Amino acid sequence: MRDVAPDAGEGEAATPSPPSARSLARNARRARRDAHRLERRAARERRRSERGEVRRFTRISRRRKAIALGAGISLASLVGGVAVVTLSPIMSLTTIEVTGASRLDPQRVVDALDEHRGTPLAFLSDDEIAADLADFTLVRSFATEIVPPNTLIVRIVERAPIGALETANGVELVDAAGVVIEVTDAIPDGVPLIQLPSDDAEGVAFGAVADVLIAVPREVVARIRTVSASTRDDVTFELRDSAHIVIWGDAERSAQKTRVLDAAIAATDQAVRWTYDVSAPDSLVVRDAG
Repeated sequence: MRDVAPDAGEGEAATPSPPSARSLARNARRARRDAHRLERRAARERRRSERGEVRRFTRISRRRKAIALGAGISLASLVGGVAVVTLSPIMSLTTIEVTGASRLDPQRVVDALDEHRGTPLAFLSDDEIAADLADFTLVRSFATEIVPPNTLIVRIVERAPIGALETANGVELVDAAGVVIEVTDAIPDGVPLIQLPSDDAEGVAFGAVADVLIAVPREVVARIRTVSASTRDDVTFELRDSAHIVIWGDAERSAQKTRVLDAAIAATDQAVRWTYDVSAPDSLVVRDAG
């Protein structure tokens, strides 16, 4: 048998030949072209994106400027319109109404405020109106209301008399502040006569009487003929018709004192003149006034 050597080409893959230098150069050029194309494309995309951002920012900026400009124009128009309307003769005072006056003639108040006619409503001043009303003794306080387009309402609170003082000039009706409201020849019905010490220079006794007459119910005041005091806490009444004496004290606990007095009067013989001391309402004292 003869040994046969195997063929070198059989059973073994052929080794590929290395690329040539020309092929390598061509591939390198192609790779550089591709890289350049990618760079140019990326640059175009960046420029396109930047232009888009610029347009978007510019559009937003223009919109904001337009909104701000429109708001400014609207505000200016509103302010101008308000100013024109406010200062217009249409919104100036032509009508003055006075309410709450009973002792005081309302027309006198209207006449005192006549100089304000033609003033724009926005420029009306309560201080100036108060100065115009300062000469009216009966006016305790006032409030104003503006009713567009041209009306001013003045609401008057008048002073109310709490009692009467007999003086050389006649009977003076006074309010709680001691202001003389009216001088009459006689004491009106239901108004108590206030009797004070001649040396009440600081008005201590008058102040005590005024505080009590304000604190007690009106129906009790109507029953009082005279009221007197010498200190802050010794206010004393003489009642009409019955001539009972009531030692009231100060203005504290006036509601309770009223209930105690009513109960005491109901429980005693009204044919007798009594002194009812309710200054300490928890300890009522009743004695014959003689």
